[in-house]
Amino acid sequence: MTLPTGAPVARFRRDVEALAGPLGERRLALAVSGGPDSMAMLALAVTAFPGQVAAATVDHRLRAASADEAAMVAAWCAGQGVPHTTLAVDQPRDPRDNLHDWARHQRYRLLEHWAIDVGAHLLATAHHADDQAETFLMRAARGSGVAGLAGIRTRQVVEVSRVVSELPLTMDVWSLDLIRPLLGWRRHELASVVVEGGIPFVNDPSNADGRFDRTQFRGMLAVTPLLDPAQIARSAEHVAEAEAALRAVERWLWSTRKVVPVGVDDPDFQIWLDVADVPRELKRRLARAAIGEVRLVNGITRPAFTDATNIEPLLDALAAEKSATQAGILVAPHGTVWRFTAAPPRRSPGQ
Repeated sequence: MTLPTGAPVARFRRDVEALAGPLGERRLALAVSGGPDSMAMLALAVTAFPGQVAAATVDHRLRAASADEAAMVAAWCAGQGVPHTTLAVDQPRDPRDNLHDWARHQRYRLLEHWAIDVGAHLLATAHHADDQAETFLMRAARGSGVAGLAGIRTRQVVEVSRVVSELPLTMDVWSLDLIRPLLGWRRHELASVVVEGGIPFVNDPSNADGRFDRTQFRGMLAVTPLLDPAQIARSAEHVAEAEAALRAVERWLWSTRKVVPVGVDDPDFQIWLDVADVPRELKRRLARAAIGEVRLVNGITRPAFTDATNIEPLLDALAAEKSATQAGILVAPHGTVWRFTAAPPRRSPGQ
């Protein structure tokens, strides 16, 4: 086995520092599944940032082989002197949850807390240009808007909340940079790193399962030369820039359009937004933000509400000056002002 050297390592170092700045003495935490992409990232990082890398593998406990795959990563890390942790998912899945959404949520929850535990404020995943192209096409086929077509973000700042005292309950918050330094790399480039270096890896059988949308789009990209994954990934990057601009406008509107009418008894548990002359896309964003915040302060967790939840019927009802309920939140129009509050409990039959 040989670690990568030369141009690939220099390229990886530049890509990390373009997102995070010079590392200095900071630690770089890596999410490593054991697949060729993440093992390539691990090998590149070990050479580019010696002594500053920690790795973790999430065992979702969905396949019998997952424990062995985590052990393979752990063994390779031990041989390189890289600290490694296997994170086992310990929360049962609600049958109402989408499997992939649940697995993703569990994975990032564990990884983010682990990164803070090991003193790293940078967490890198191995998403690459082909992943980005597949994500873009999948979301375009579903009719996604700007936020969805922006695809996988190169960098996100995540706030990680931790309990620091049980009695009384005290929470602290850490800031974590989630980075994807390989979004400019192609899958075959990463495969060459592990194959040429004799670095072990595993292939997740679900990647070849035709029941999944991503597998079908991957196959379509492989046999359609006109669909260049690198160019599609570049389009996603342009959409991400537009998304960032829209988010800046959204934050400005959020700070200037919230109102508190006189006589409201519980202003902390509801939100009033003046949406006069606001385009529909920005109404959509403000509504999502308001629903999320009112759910949070009222402790509402069911039904599920994510960035992918369809709120178009809600916007249509509000445009027609009708009240509607979304994800446990009642939204009522009062002229150009929308009121968001927890929906009253449903009456049982006969009441």
